[in-house]
Amino acid sequence: MFTRIMAVVLTVILLLTTVLSAIGWVALHNRQTKAVMEELRKEAREIAYLASQGRGVSGGFFGSRNDNSMQKYLQWKAMTVYEEFGAYILVVDRTGRMMDNMNVAYAENPDFASTLNAQDIINAMTKVLSGEEIELHVNVNGDDFFTVGVPFVQNSMVLGSVFIQTPAQVIEGGAGDLLAPVLSIAALACVLSGTVLLLYLRSVLKPLNRLTNAARAMSEGDFAVRVPDTRATPEMAELSGAFNTMADKLSAVESSRREFVANVSHELRSPITSISGYVEGMVDGTIPPENHLQYLAIVSDESRRLSKLIGELLALSRLERDDAALNCTDFDMCDLLERVFLRRTGDLEHRNMDVDCDFDPEPCYVYADAARIEQVVVNLVDNAIKFTPDGGCITLRLRATERTCTVTVADNGIGILPEDREKVFDRFFTADRAHTSGKGTGLGLSICQRIMEMHGQSIRLLDTEEGAAFAFTLRLSENESCKGLPHD
Repeated sequence: MFTRIMAVVLTVILLLTTVLSAIGWVALHNRQTKAVMEELRKEAREIAYLASQGRGVSGGFFGSRNDNSMQKYLQWKAMTVYEEFGAYILVVDRTGRMMDNMNVAYAENPDFASTLNAQDIINAMTKVLSGEEIELHVNVNGDDFFTVGVPFVQNSMVLGSVFIQTPAQVIEGGAGDLLAPVLSIAALACVLSGTVLLLYLRSVLKPLNRLTNAARAMSEGDFAVRVPDTRATPEMAELSGAFNTMADKLSAVESSRREFVANVSHELRSPITSISGYVEGMVDGTIPPENHLQYLAIVSDESRRLSKLIGELLALSRLERDDAALNCTDFDMCDLLERVFLRRTGDLEHRNMDVDCDFDPEPCYVYADAARIEQVVVNLVDNAIKFTPDGGCITLRLRATERTCTVTVADNGIGILPEDREKVFDRFFTADRAHTSGKGTGLGLSICQRIMEMHGQSIRLLDTEEGAAFAFTLRLSENESCKGLPHD
């Protein structure tokens, strides 16, 4: 992956550098061409000035014996321009008389004369004689030439024109010299940027590779793998932290799963072992017939215990399904609580336990799934009965506010250890680690919590000085026909 990314990045760098280098070279080329043309224009203006000082053709400047020094200077100037720029210079006045450096140009380059285009010169002269400075880029026989033309003026009158024409390769030749430095700079930029990006990507992708390896190990069942903290980038640090958090949660889930399998295996094995052992004893005669009823009662109890365990597992599975739905109606919560306790009257009297009911208001109508809420109350009451000693007391309290009611189930039993308080709603958690027969699988409170979550409400363990107390909330009914309700 690192190699592919580097190949893509380097390709992009090379393309960008090539494009930028080409743009830079064109800009430098145009700038240099413009500078050379400006130099030619200055030379043409100087020659035009000398021509105007020589009073033009009519004053005898061209070939004049009276001003032979000026003519020599002008010829020297024409020679200098030719030597520097390889240019052909033509000075012509309105009468058509002219002076040029054709002899010099022809001596240096015999083919140069063939590049002159009379029609182009005539067209250009027409513009210049009107007082306009011109700059032309013409093509003669496949060769490019640049031409500048300026008028020379005396007493506000255009007396003639000065033309300088030079091959394009002379003007653009210097631009070729710029190509090597531009390419060198571009190559250096590629190397430096590639090196910097290589080091940067290596520092970024190294922790990413560690993440990939850790994810691969986790997919193979190693939930103990963790990614070292990295500070390569804030994003990578956040990603590493998120991965480690996910790993912690998956590890916890895996531990819960293994614990669940161990708990359920024990809970299933215990009643099945008892049932099969007693049945085999009665079948093979180990247990005499007069004791069959006694052991059949034990088999019946173990069967009910096994059925309850399987029922709790199925209930939790159904509640966790995405399509699990509630059948909410308006019902009296006080009546539901009383019904639950009436069904537990035998257990309460057998253990000489008291029940304290405190309902305010009564009746109190709520909007919820009555069957699910009854399941929550049954679980809480059964736990209170199970962990409260004989002669103890169970308190049932209901309070209502403007929108919700709170139901509390409390006992004065053995209570919950401080280290277990945060785990009581965890699935498969049991305070009794010895898994004593009949203590359950720790699914009851998890089922209660899931049911309350489905209702959009909460259930919590309260702080108490003795015993244990659980409270859950429900939404009050909005049906005006329900009496005894506070409404908004």
